[in-house]
Amino acid sequence: MTTFKEIRGTAIQSVSTDPTNPEEGQIWYNNTIGVLKGYKSIGAAWAAGGNLPSGRNQSAGCGTQTEALNFGGLTGPAYTNSTLEYNGSTWSPGGNLPIAKRLLAGCGTQTAALSIGGKIEAGPVTVATSEEYDGSTWTAGGTMNTSRGYLSGTGTQTAALAFGGYSQPTNITRNSTEEYDGSTWTNGGNLGTARYQAGAAGIQTAGLAFGGSPGSSPYKTNVTEEYDGSAWAGGGNLNTARRTLAGAGTQTAALGFGGYKQPGAASETESYNGTSWTNSTPLTTARGQLAGGGTQTLAVAFGGDDLTATEEFTDPTLAVRTITTS
Repeated sequence: MTTFKEIRGTAIQSVSTDPTNPEEGQIWYNNTIGVLKGYKSIGAAWAAGGNLPSGRNQSAGCGTQTEALNFGGLTGPAYTNSTLEYNGSTWSPGGNLPIAKRLLAGCGTQTAALSIGGKIEAGPVTVATSEEYDGSTWTAGGTMNTSRGYLSGTGTQTAALAFGGYSQPTNITRNSTEEYDGSTWTNGGNLGTARYQAGAAGIQTAGLAFGGSPGSSPYKTNVTEEYDGSAWAGGGNLNTARRTLAGAGTQTAALGFGGYKQPGAASETESYNGTSWTNSTPLTTARGQLAGGGTQTLAVAFGGDDLTATEEFTDPTLAVRTITTS
């Protein structure tokens, strides 16, 4: 007969205090209080992280849960060029963007990031410029073929994907896609659904676009599309249509969170497996126009709606639980 010890390599022990670092699935008897306990998954959870130094809105983000980057956007009504770096608990200043802009896209890592497009303060003007960050300084990158703000971006600093968006002063909703090789932007395949302020995940040859606004009533969509490096194809629809949401992860293991639905800001979090979206634990604070980064199982959300709050997502979250007969 196979025993728990043979399966897990750990016997059920009688201890006076709970273990400091239990393993998932470990069971023990606390003889001080006469209770059988175990360490198990309690599902996904958002937890509070370190606050931004000031409220941020319409900014870009990238990186991981413990090495995230936030840049551009609005602080209150003012455009900002500031960059903030997150170490998993605290935000600290980084190097400033060459120009203040909002409604930009971002991708890459904390030490190799890319800022893409955006809207500048000098009139209703969107830009085609991109900038590269080396962990301390932003320098000019390649110029996109089409200026746009409200766009989405994913991938790396040397293999990026930018798609959708909105161009001003022409006021055109975009379905175009551009690919970046670290120096030059080239046109890729068009989105099936033109949109702006969509969520994004994945890499240049396996990208994911979800949600956003098609530019007409009802100003939000649940449509998902998958990119193979040359063309977009339909994926599974979001359960909640929304725009200005954030994304993390890969094409087959993505997370979408926050945004604006009808009515108001959304707290919904959804997980994508390459075929369909599943509802997960919602954000603690509903918000749109936020930024984020990380993976499907370890994501980070920050800012949005001029909030300072950072939230960290873990799936699964493990916790000690009392074992009962009920």
